[in-house]
Amino acid sequence: MYSVCSANRYAIEAALLQAKADGTCALIEATSNQVNQYGGYTGKTPAQFVTYVRDIAAAFDLSSNRLLLGGDHLGPNPWRQQKAEVAMTKARDLIRACVSAGFTKIHLDCSMHLGDDPGSASTPPDPAIMAKRAADLCRVAEEAYAEQPKDSLPLLYVIGTDVPAPGGTRREPDALSVTSVEEARQTIELSKQTFLKEGLESAWERVIGLVVQPGVEFSNTTVTNYDRERAKDLSHFIESDQQLVYEAHSTDYQTTTALRQMVEDHFAILKVGPWLTFTLREAVFALAAMEIEWLAGKKGIVLSNIRAVLDEVMVAHREHWHMYYQGDETQLQYARRYSYSDRLRYYWPRREVTEALDRLVHNLMEHPAPPALLSQLMPIQYRMVRAGELVNSPVELIRHKIMEVTGAYARACQPD
Repeated sequence: MYSVCSANRYAIEAALLQAKADGTCALIEATSNQVNQYGGYTGKTPAQFVTYVRDIAAAFDLSSNRLLLGGDHLGPNPWRQQKAEVAMTKARDLIRACVSAGFTKIHLDCSMHLGDDPGSASTPPDPAIMAKRAADLCRVAEEAYAEQPKDSLPLLYVIGTDVPAPGGTRREPDALSVTSVEEARQTIELSKQTFLKEGLESAWERVIGLVVQPGVEFSNTTVTNYDRERAKDLSHFIESDQQLVYEAHSTDYQTTTALRQMVEDHFAILKVGPWLTFTLREAVFALAAMEIEWLAGKKGIVLSNIRAVLDEVMVAHREHWHMYYQGDETQLQYARRYSYSDRLRYYWPRREVTEALDRLVHNLMEHPAPPALLSQLMPIQYRMVRAGELVNSPVELIRHKIMEVTGAYARACQPD
């Protein structure tokens, strides 16, 4: 399966439409930075996120049994600079809130150095400590699940310590290492021993995935492509395990062929996030260009100026990108708009941006762009409109553009 790790409404709508068209389930996951008990950067708690996604699914007539919800990087990551006990207390509260809200796929991620851990902040904790912390969070999840209705879906867990940075790396990757067979074996054995020692036998039976590094990554300007030859030893290793598959993070921007090869090589859960909002930005910028070409200077029309609004908001609120982008002002402006890391995704929920996007949608709903502009700026959607298979509506055009990405994942996971 592919997992959509996004809280953006358009990305979720595209994923649900894709699942509906394919007759499959949609797996939607929220990261601990996006959604947590304090609201995360989306302003949503786990309960609010679940309601939000289920309401969208209901609006698109996708039955509840075809919607799966998960939590990605659930653990102390948002509070990693605080002392271990403080960070872990907040991580326990997060796990409890996610399970109580209805999340059923839980990625236990304790791979990060915490404030008072020995060593430098860039050094992960001892593997035994990571396993102990993951088991601690698993126990909390099991306790919270015991309070759920009896017909609730069982909790499924993903473990793993070779976890790529959420949202892509800050530096340009050079020789990206593939997880070694020995690392994978050690993680499985140590995690199993720790779970069983902590009395979590039943939970261990529901561990379905191991996060590893298959050799894929993206940065601001670079995508590291999958090379199945480099990953063949890791791929063969998991074939002897009757319980686990690999979960691959940071698969954004891979080709459809590469995604299919990853599935064939047992990287059977593919995570995608920034690519979806990167494509949303492509659609919005194309529509903004249509708006200017078609409506600028027309009486009574107030343009959205959404590109300028986005950049003004990002400059005024630097916290989500300034540590990731380097260079002079020209280079920074380019990165804010076009980086593969897509730090722009943090700004779609802001009031100024939503108002500008609403204005753009309104303008092109009231005054649809001519086919010639569609052909110039959204040629794939133009062909669909000409064929009568897509409505020339800005909302439909945005969704269809994002479905270019979900479609690539659907073809990789369900080639028939």
